Order: sequence, then structure tokens, then C-alpha cells
Amino acid sequence: MFDKFGEFDSAEELNRAALAQREEGDKEALKLLAAENGIDVEDAEDFINGWADELVSPVMAALGKLDVECVEYKIEGVLKGWVEEIRINCMSDEAFARAVRRKGKDLAGFMAQAIEQGCERRITVDDRIVKKAPKVKAVMGQHPLTMGVLNKAETKQLIKDYYMGGSK
Repeated sequence: MFDKFGEFDSAEELNRAALAQREEGDKEALKLLAAENGIDVEDAEDFINGWADELVSPVMAALGKLDVECVEYKIEGVLKGWVEEIRINCMSDEAFARAVRRKGKDLAGFMAQAIEQGCERRITVDDRIVKKAPKVKAVMGQHPLTMGVLNKAETKQLIKDYYMGGSK
């Protein structure tokens, strides 16, 4: 992830790198730069051809980063829902999108915090419920099933705290 050009801290930084590639006439490098940052090849071609003044907006840069991270971290299941909530925040708040693009803020960091907080709040599932889930019961045997996942409000708050807060 971000192996050739490195991680960019902002849309502006990414646009400067793209402009340098365009000025050098290196279309292939520019397409690679776009792909490495989750930017559609069509957008890269528009920029290459001079039909767009910038490769990305702050929102595009953030969404592209999220797309790359989703592939890198093999995001599935409930984790996709968390990413969708982050994407919604990016599209509705440019300052949030800028925060998502920052170096050091990534899905792995957010998800680690969400998992840790879920673990701290885990509950024991009533055995009568577990018995109605035979596959789970077979795995759990006589051990109690505990689960820890943040609710939607807690997840939304953690998203804002992680990306907009100062901690990494």
C-alpha cells in the first residue's frame, strides 16, 4: 500500500505530485500514482488530458485512500459497515475528508480502537440464545459466548474522535 509514491498527507500534496508527473509527460507514472491512491483511471486521464485542473478533491482523496485500505486489509462483513459510515462522513464534511487523508490515520488504527472498545464492553450471551445457534454452540461447548461490538452511536462517535482527534 502506497509502495511507489508513499502516503500523501493531503489532497493538495497528491495534486502537486500529479502535476509534477503531468509536467514531465509521464502518463504511466501518473496513472500508477492514481491507482495507488484509489483514484479512477478515467479521472487520471481527464487530468492527463488537461480537462481537469486537479487530480483529486479532498473528498476524492479520502475516498480513494479508504478504497485502497479496504483492499489491503481485506475488509468484509461488519467492518464494511464501519467503512461506509466513514465514507458518509467524508462526503458530508470536507474537513472530515481532509482528516481521513492525513498520514497516520488509517482504517487499521480506527478498527483496532473499535475492536478494543467493543472488547471492553463485551457481554455474555444468554445460553438459551446460544443453544438456538447450533454451529456456535458446537464451537463454544460449555463455555459462555461473549460478544463485544460497539452500537451505531458509539461507532459514529469513535469515527469522529479517531479521525478528527489528535491521537494516532
